[in-house]
Amino acid sequence: MKENAVTISQSRQRIAIIGGGIFGVSSAVHLARLGAHVTLVTEGAFSSEASGRSLAWLNSARFRSAEYHRLRVIGIDRYRTLASRNEGASWLRFEGGLTWDADDPANQIAEAFAHERSIGYDCLLLEPGDVAKVTPGINAAAISPQGAIFNPGEGWVDLPSLIDILVRELKALGGQVITQAGKATVDIKGGRATGVSCANGMSIESDAVLVATGAAVPAMAKQAGHVIADGTPIGLLVKSKPFKYAVRAVLNTPNVALRPTPDGAIVCDSAWSEEELNRSSDGTYEVKQDTLHRLLSEASNVLEGNPTLELESYHCGPKPVPGDGESVIGALDGIPGYFVAFSHSGATLGLITGELIAREIANGEMSPLLERFRPARFAQATEALAS
Repeated sequence: MKENAVTISQSRQRIAIIGGGIFGVSSAVHLARLGAHVTLVTEGAFSSEASGRSLAWLNSARFRSAEYHRLRVIGIDRYRTLASRNEGASWLRFEGGLTWDADDPANQIAEAFAHERSIGYDCLLLEPGDVAKVTPGINAAAISPQGAIFNPGEGWVDLPSLIDILVRELKALGGQVITQAGKATVDIKGGRATGVSCANGMSIESDAVLVATGAAVPAMAKQAGHVIADGTPIGLLVKSKPFKYAVRAVLNTPNVALRPTPDGAIVCDSAWSEEELNRSSDGTYEVKQDTLHRLLSEASNVLEGNPTLELESYHCGPKPVPGDGESVIGALDGIPGYFVAFSHSGATLGLITGELIAREIANGEMSPLLERFRPARFAQATEALAS
């Protein structure tokens, strides 16, 4: 058994979790199911950070390492189990994903399709005129002549809705929830994690701590003398007002990605719009009205009938992305009881990450699925920090 493990016994070991997004809440619920006494602490409200502004596309499309693909596919499987237990839920849908590239030399649709087919990932390569036969509501004229890939097994989740459901379960299992606690830090005494101190003055003693604070994970790990490579950009998610539409799939296109919402609207984002955000001196982000208008216009352009889309709301802020693009999940070496969860794939991996890290914290069950994603892979940089 690893030195970081905390064996759940009849005395109910105490686990503190920092973070009110999908990783923190999912891990808290799984630990409570295992019999731990869980205290979940959030700086503000639930879903107030990255989980509240995520497109939340459930997928493992395109190119990635075999290990990352395997973990993501298992992550999707957990959502399918959840969907079967919540038949007809408006906050979790599996209506497929449709993606196409720009009509230029960088177009990789043919290569992506060949790769996905070679690894057994369900996919169809469609000509623009054939898309309507498979999934509705798409403007065929917007699809590049190289065609589009449709992945029937993909879907989306409304993370705030799911987090609300999980928090209710956590409370029913006896978990303690502390919101609006301000920034929290991990207490380290005698070389191990012993609890959490909050900006509001509250202290929580525990036998282990999980840091699931999204984009803040690398900075918190650095305070403990560990380096986690960080590639976090600033993201922007825009929501339209409800309107009548036929689209059901998640769309990933050259100028916009979008999906439906439970209340009859769409949410959308893009890479180019992130580059137009300006950070003010007070730490907030300035979003140009032209950026919002163009993003909704790009969304309209890929939808059948080019509907007029009106802005309902937008949210921007850090979008957690590890420096090497792959998840960082597990214990910080040399600090017993200190665990982290940090990933760009928060939605897709939300349920499986909570399940696997809970087992590891509770009884030292080290899943081979996480072997590639341990924080220890940054050990050389950590040693340099310590020297």
